[in-house]
Amino acid sequence: MKQFEGIFPALLTPFDKNDRVNERELEKLVKFNVEKGATGFYVGGSTAEAFLLSMDERKLIMDIVKSAAPNQTLIAHVGSISESQAIELGKHASRLGYDAVSSVAPFYYKFSFEEIKNYYFRVAEESALPMLVYHFPAFSGVNMGVEEMGTFLSDEKFIGIKYTSNDFFTMERCKTNFPNKLVYNGYDEMFLAGLSMGADGGIGSTYNFMTDKFVQIKKLFNENKMAEAQALQQQVNGIIAVLCQIGVMQAEKEVLNQLGFDFGVCRKPFSEPTDEQKKLITEKIIPLL
Repeated sequence: MKQFEGIFPALLTPFDKNDRVNERELEKLVKFNVEKGATGFYVGGSTAEAFLLSMDERKLIMDIVKSAAPNQTLIAHVGSISESQAIELGKHASRLGYDAVSSVAPFYYKFSFEEIKNYYFRVAEESALPMLVYHFPAFSGVNMGVEEMGTFLSDEKFIGIKYTSNDFFTMERCKTNFPNKLVYNGYDEMFLAGLSMGADGGIGSTYNFMTDKFVQIKKLFNENKMAEAQALQQQVNGIIAVLCQIGVMQAEKEVLNQLGFDFGVCRKPFSEPTDEQKKLITEKIIPLL
């Protein structure tokens, strides 16, 4: 399980001027983050605009990342409202040699927990890879407690949880009850809090350009240098506050553009940052990176 402990950027997807996946820039971002100390990558998740991508595009992104980072730990997000699509993506990840799959709970139709449980077990079984449950109640509308989490964590098919919630009590109970399973902090602005409640590392969108800062926060936490860790978390949160003013994913892509990447813009219906918002990024974020 050691290979899974650490910092995993949830990769953004670059698009070229024709709205196609920009393979070269995705490879460039992967290699950039390897140099910054990333443990591995969370591929095809929310930050990748997964639900705005075709099945072929989701597979292509898996292909690109595996080719660019063959020695990193790779987790493929295969989540879909359609179980058959999730299974198809899981099998693709398995063929490529990914280390694990992950999935947000099937959403929109207000599935029962029994239906959600069956979805997870069937996707894990069919993909034949370790499964990481992606717990994101604010977006999925599915809020699981310790008992429901335990349904998965007590089974060998499941290696842990990507925990994107500010309910740190439930996070701590899951880690305490299942100490040999992984818990990843999901909210970047609460990373240090997550570590204090037992998280083994983090998966986050701002890691795309701040991996080194999160690696350092975890190092300082492990060394019990809490004041220094808190100061760095505060710096990170100042950056995140600016992203939130603009729209997090749209702003993240513009940050990368200003750092010399060609990530384009998010797919519609996302809006594009205005000139004023781009200037805000130039003045308030870029100098801190």
